[in-house]
Amino acid sequence: MQLINRINFRHLQGDLFGGVTAAIVSLPLALAFGVASGAGPVAGLYGAVCVGFFAALFGGTPTLISEPTGPMTVVMTTIVASLTASNPENGLAMAFTVVMLAGIFQILFGFFRLGKYITLMPYSVISGFMSGIGVILIILQIAPFLGQNAPKGGVLGTITNLPNLLANINPAAAILGGLTLAIIFLMPRKWKRIAPPQLVALVAGTIASLVFFPTADIPRIGEIPMGLPTLQLPTFTPGQITVMLIDGAMLGMLGCIDTLLTAVIADSLTRTEHSSNKELIGQGIGNLVSGLCGGLPGAGATMGTVVNIQTGARTALSGLTRALLLLIVVLWAANLTSPIPMAVLAGIALKVGIDILDWSFLKRSHRVSWKGSLIMYGVLLLTVFVDLIVAVAIGVFIANILTIERLSELQSQDVKVISDADDAVVLNDEEKQLLDRANGRVLLFYLSGPMIFGVSKAIARQHNAVRDCDALVMDLSDVPHLGVTASLEIENAIRDAVDKGRQVYIVGAAGKVKRRLEKLGIFQIIPAHHLFTDRTDALRQAVAAAPNVTDPVAVSGTDWSPAVQT
Repeated sequence: MQLINRINFRHLQGDLFGGVTAAIVSLPLALAFGVASGAGPVAGLYGAVCVGFFAALFGGTPTLISEPTGPMTVVMTTIVASLTASNPENGLAMAFTVVMLAGIFQILFGFFRLGKYITLMPYSVISGFMSGIGVILIILQIAPFLGQNAPKGGVLGTITNLPNLLANINPAAAILGGLTLAIIFLMPRKWKRIAPPQLVALVAGTIASLVFFPTADIPRIGEIPMGLPTLQLPTFTPGQITVMLIDGAMLGMLGCIDTLLTAVIADSLTRTEHSSNKELIGQGIGNLVSGLCGGLPGAGATMGTVVNIQTGARTALSGLTRALLLLIVVLWAANLTSPIPMAVLAGIALKVGIDILDWSFLKRSHRVSWKGSLIMYGVLLLTVFVDLIVAVAIGVFIANILTIERLSELQSQDVKVISDADDAVVLNDEEKQLLDRANGRVLLFYLSGPMIFGVSKAIARQHNAVRDCDALVMDLSDVPHLGVTASLEIENAIRDAVDKGRQVYIVGAAGKVKRRLEKLGIFQIIPAHHLFTDRTDALRQAVAAAPNVTDPVAVSGTDWSPAVQT
């Protein structure tokens, strides 16, 4: 695996222009997410610099822009609030340790090549989870948007205090917040090509606050410390290490999903293919460094990535350029951000929350699948009102159970016991004649497709329905996979037939299926000459050996001598 991302200077102009444009887009978002998280605006800037630089340097998607995102900020907000509430002195430092843990988990995911499995999640769960995060981000911006301090208790605290918030609106702050949203929503498309609406809203809102409300009591960012960040050493308490590990794993997993989904978008725009495992390692290094520097966690950002590509970027040089420009802001121009009103940043973050909502699926999910719709809305509500991990765990569990149930129903249709010629199984002419000649004394047990554990009930049901017979031909020719549960049920059927003195013939057991049966000891109770590769040969042998078949003489021209294949 190549350590450094693909960097060359053949697209120097496009990469530099893309990096500058992405930096302009990132600045207001980094400040807004830093404030929204509770870690402070400088944490957003440090996160944008650290994650952006190291993910671009070591990642696997050349044009990906990595920075604090809405989903990561929402999770970080919860982590900061819970840890500072339980440990006021060291809670924030512990939250940054969780960011480091998230980076370590991401590095491990990439090292063990788990990238291709990260996004194997039902879309209804992803949609509900992301929409739930959007709702959380919107709710958390209500208090600063109205010019007030956020009440304790997060989402539930804000909702229960909503009447009080509305009764004590800061008019100047609310006007500035409304102005911010109006600029972002109503800015003409052709102007957006010149300057990002978030930056325009940030500058216009700040100027308007200084010109029209110079004496009003408007909450502002305040002074941001310039210079290099103070190193944050890992901090934890023995009683909370388990909680921190769980939070770190959740944050790392969310960052992986957010990043890889954005990487797919980048691939579609650039006609390239990213390296998912390398990207996870790059993201992990970036988040590890960001936690050490006191920065927010980050992931691949769709908005920044699309802007970066559309302005000509083709290599990771654009991401490095963007990070270095933001570093210049942190080192020498951070004091220029002190007059920015909090309501303006809340308006910017609120718009991000609105964009996170999966409007497309929300509007038509009930038409696509009512089960998927219920899962999506259930995950959304659990995400907002209960817990992020609980929401995803329950959503994935229910979605997988429903999927397994449906697949099992479909697969169970291919488990059949045939005693005479019918249309349930495609038989050739000789096989039909053989079953007719056997007069129900020879049964064909036919299985098709992968035998997952959900099919075991169908196997047991067909096995229990087997009536008196002399021979059982079990056809596994069309079984590519034999799960443990299904294989144990097949073993029961075979051993039961042997115990009752019936002859058992197995057809088509090969490869992994045959090895699974060998490990179960099936071939120790079935003679080697009862193993066949051809079903017709097995039926010939079964009919010829069945004691109660009165007329085993073949149809004219048919050779009835057993053709055994071991």
